[in-house]
Amino acid sequence: MSPREELYRALQGKTDIIFKYLVKIGANERDAEDIVQESLYKLMLYIESVNPNKAYSWLFRVSVNQYYDLCRKQKKDVRIAFENLDFADDSFLPQEQAEQSEMRREIESILDQLPPLQKQLLLLKYEMELSYVEISGLMDLNTGMIKTYLFRARKAFKERYGEEQRKYDKR
Repeated sequence: MSPREELYRALQGKTDIIFKYLVKIGANERDAEDIVQESLYKLMLYIESVNPNKAYSWLFRVSVNQYYDLCRKQKKDVRIAFENLDFADDSFLPQEQAEQSEMRREIESILDQLPPLQKQLLLLKYEMELSYVEISGLMDLNTGMIKTYLFRARKAFKERYGEEQRKYDKR
């Protein structure tokens, strides 16, 4: 088996994570699938210039950038698709569902205020439940840096959340 085929097989299972991430940030399933396939095609074209140890993070970055390009072409904002997130349980009472909906809007608003890297890290860690090692592989950063950046992202999120709560309490 050629090195190209080995790399392609190694990345096959990991493309599911990239697909799910694209859907979480707002791509529809068809676009996400097309983007991942196009990114894999580009990887095969440029395989000689891509470090095999960094192919996964390269594929992730290319896929996310292709989604951003698609959004620019369609003049669409890049927003986390909270309708795809599973916050609410159908067994909640109507008032509880309304509160869950309000919470979703607050979280979305706060995440939209964060820098893209912080938003990505929070989504990968807490929504997709990836480990530090998995995130490290995706982002091509060492695990220590991921922990540091996540700490900063959580801190920024908490500060903005606190600001929103103070605004709400003043009303």
